[in-house]
Amino acid sequence: MAGSAKSFLADAGYGEQELDANSALMELDKGLRSGKLGEQCEAVVRFPRLFQKYPFPILINSAFLKLADVFRVGNNFLRLCVLKVTQQSEKHLEKILNVDEFVKRVFSVIHSNDPVARAITLRMLGSMASIIPERKNAHHSIRQSLDSHDNVEVEAAIFAAANFSAQSKDFAAGICNKISEMIQGLATPVDLKLKLIPILQHMHHDASLASSSRQLLQQLVTSYPSTKMVIVTLHTFTLLAASSLVDIPKQIQLLLQYLKNDPRKAVKRLAVQDLKLLANKTPHTWSRENIQALCESALQTPYDSLKLGMLSVLSTLSGTIAIKQYFSSAPGTAASPAKSFDLVKLAQECCYHNNRGIAAHGVRILTNISSSCQDKDLLPLEQDAVFGLEALLVLCSQDDSPGAQATLKITLTCMVKLVKCRPHLSQSVVECLLTQLHSAQDTARILMCHCLAAIAMQLPVLADGILEDLMDLYKLIGQSATDKKQELLVSLATVIFVSSQKALSSEIKTVIKQQLENASNGWTAYRIARQASRMGNHDMARELYQSLLTQVASEHFYFWLNSLKEFSHAEQCLTGLQEDNYSSALSCIAEALKSYHKGIASLTAASTPLNPLSFQCGFVKLRIDLLQAFSQLICTCNSLKTSPPPAIATTIAMTSGNDLQRCGRISNQACMKHSMEEFRNLATRYADLYQSSFDADSATLRNVELQQQSCLLISHAIEALILDPESANFQEYSSNGTAHVESEYERRMMSVFNHVLEEVESLNRKYAPVSYLVSNTCLCNAVIALLKVPLSFQRYFFQKLQSTSIKLALSPSPRNPTEPIAVQNNQQLALKVEGVVQHGSKPGLFRKIQSVCLNVSSVLQSKSGQDYKIPIDNMTNEMEQRVEPHNDYFSTQFLLNFVILGTHNITVESSVIDSNGIVWKTGPKTTIFVKSLEDPYSQQVRLQQQQGQPPSQQQQQRTAYSRF
Repeated sequence: MAGSAKSFLADAGYGEQELDANSALMELDKGLRSGKLGEQCEAVVRFPRLFQKYPFPILINSAFLKLADVFRVGNNFLRLCVLKVTQQSEKHLEKILNVDEFVKRVFSVIHSNDPVARAITLRMLGSMASIIPERKNAHHSIRQSLDSHDNVEVEAAIFAAANFSAQSKDFAAGICNKISEMIQGLATPVDLKLKLIPILQHMHHDASLASSSRQLLQQLVTSYPSTKMVIVTLHTFTLLAASSLVDIPKQIQLLLQYLKNDPRKAVKRLAVQDLKLLANKTPHTWSRENIQALCESALQTPYDSLKLGMLSVLSTLSGTIAIKQYFSSAPGTAASPAKSFDLVKLAQECCYHNNRGIAAHGVRILTNISSSCQDKDLLPLEQDAVFGLEALLVLCSQDDSPGAQATLKITLTCMVKLVKCRPHLSQSVVECLLTQLHSAQDTARILMCHCLAAIAMQLPVLADGILEDLMDLYKLIGQSATDKKQELLVSLATVIFVSSQKALSSEIKTVIKQQLENASNGWTAYRIARQASRMGNHDMARELYQSLLTQVASEHFYFWLNSLKEFSHAEQCLTGLQEDNYSSALSCIAEALKSYHKGIASLTAASTPLNPLSFQCGFVKLRIDLLQAFSQLICTCNSLKTSPPPAIATTIAMTSGNDLQRCGRISNQACMKHSMEEFRNLATRYADLYQSSFDADSATLRNVELQQQSCLLISHAIEALILDPESANFQEYSSNGTAHVESEYERRMMSVFNHVLEEVESLNRKYAPVSYLVSNTCLCNAVIALLKVPLSFQRYFFQKLQSTSIKLALSPSPRNPTEPIAVQNNQQLALKVEGVVQHGSKPGLFRKIQSVCLNVSSVLQSKSGQDYKIPIDNMTNEMEQRVEPHNDYFSTQFLLNFVILGTHNITVESSVIDSNGIVWKTGPKTTIFVKSLEDPYSQQVRLQQQQGQPPSQQQQQRTAYSRF
């Protein structure tokens, strides 16, 4: 169970306390001052780790200045170490505050008599090009060193020239002619020319520069026909076109020309690689003629390796807009059948090729055509795609080699894509997968199980007969002894959970538990339990969590598992709900709430300062509040039945002698209104949870969204049936039928939503006004229908695949967080906010940060001195700025007024905006205190006035001027 630490609980943070930033820097500085070369080198190479840990400018500036000193006075080996550190820490360079001083110390070495020292300095300058792009002394030194007689220095100058050309338009324009002369000069050796040519890829700053560079490259291609020169020149040509964008169609034609006419295999291979690069970058620039020419070359080539490369380009294009252009712009498309296209012929021919890679690209092209093109002529290709996929599946599932597994992954991905776009093909694809599952190798079986689960999540295609087959296979795997056994048990259990749409039978549970007892470790059992929780099989999950409680070594893990067990038990209590049986429903919800309260206590105990489990706690607390709201609604509906209708309420009150009888209906209506507001409040809280979950996967976010929609649905039903039937609007709540459903849980929830909406709408139109008895029954049945769908605990509840956090630093900042910063009330405070975006191992897996939104607000905490009438605008500060992080760093400033004397509380809150423009409230929130003090002159005037002395004429004049 120790392996589970990475997935949901971070390290508790026990053990030796780490040094703070200043102490760490002093420790390294001690190493730099050492007399031993080894200790100096060790101190230098530890700097990147320091930058990673404390990525703020004040430390990075000091550290780089110390490194520059080492570079200035050290030997060449130390200089080389400093160069490597600078290259590793390239994204921190812009945080250097004293750039002039840093460059001055480094640049002093350029005047050395040692060519190696000069070469290292040139490489150092090239690595710093992003922060000193327009330094003329650096430009001059690079130009001068290009004429050096030392090869090491010239190569370093070429490296620096390439880096400066990428950053500086002036340098690129100035060096272009020099590079051109050197390349065309007879005195320049060929190997040096090969190193100089790639500099031209950076000449894209304006159209004239790009055009002159293209002309030079065109001359080089024709003047120097040797293989190496052609390869380097063509590749530079491609990179230049990709950056300047305007010449991409010309470049595609040039590469296709070389692919067709040049007999050299190396040149053809380079042309294919560059075509792949352009296909990925700009597929929309490919014309039908380009794709046709590539198809003809692929059909004619006798080399499998080249055919594989060309098919790779075509399969990339087939998944983009280029494929629609290819079929739509053909002359006489309506008359020509699909099989007459060369692309289709090529794909059909390659589907059964003896080379697995070629066959994989062939079926991928057919799959993409079938998925994206809806023309009737192309419909027969569906069957070709299915047959090709089945053939590849049979071939690759018997082979354990890495190449076969890579091909199998492509095949299975194509199967999922084809079934998603063409649901009528699902049955044949699933049958083929299940047939092969028995005879396949274990590594292939794992991938095939993932594919089956992905298909079954989208479409309910696994029947009961198939379930028995899967159980037999599960027993067989449990008895085998292979290294992939644990992974296979998890994958197959997932397929079983997905295929059994309702609760698992006791027989299935017994089989799974037996195999786990016989053959698995605790981690496998935990992963299977986690999958059961995701698929809504809470009875199975509860039993597995229970069995694991005694197998963990940490109390945090124990409390985590105990909370999961309680949540599963709570959800299991809700599966016994029945329509029209409201008393049993109330008892089931009460039992579930009891388990949820136990679970949330355990979950709180499982959290640590480093990993507070905030999403999990927030999700569970909302679930508890939602169940309580449902319970309250059923109680309110039941109490409405006991209240007499308004028409006879007065008579009954007089007969019974109880005046409260005539008010019963009014009080219950007030309860209903309160209930509606509560559901709307819950929907708002679900929306807040959604906004705070920047790192969550799409399935988890969709789950939160469904919970929010269920709250809105019930509040709408209360309003439409009881509170305001006449003005009920059903248009905005009507579900979008065209939306693609990603999971069985979503499918069932959407079905309940649609059913409840239809029933409420029909009641609203049929019985206007709706009778209270009918409306109460409808509301209670809606609640029970929503609770009967087993809750799905999605991936983000257990596992964080993407991790993003923001660290803020404010200046000025007090030494002690509780003591305030002193500011005079007639001055403004310039608050500088710096921040660093920190990522986990997979940055930008689900969404990326486009910009950071900083909100600064101040609140007066305590007043000091007399009260003056001050405009409300001067009493508070509310400001917002958006900044785009560069190399994960951002900074901005705010000017704040503190006119009122006293202590002010400043709050800086950050939120992020992703590439789609959606705002996510990720935090953090930082607070500092400011004490606004009276300026000395105003204080002196006030004291004189209090003592009854009129201010002097000079002071009066100064007071008049001070207003301006």
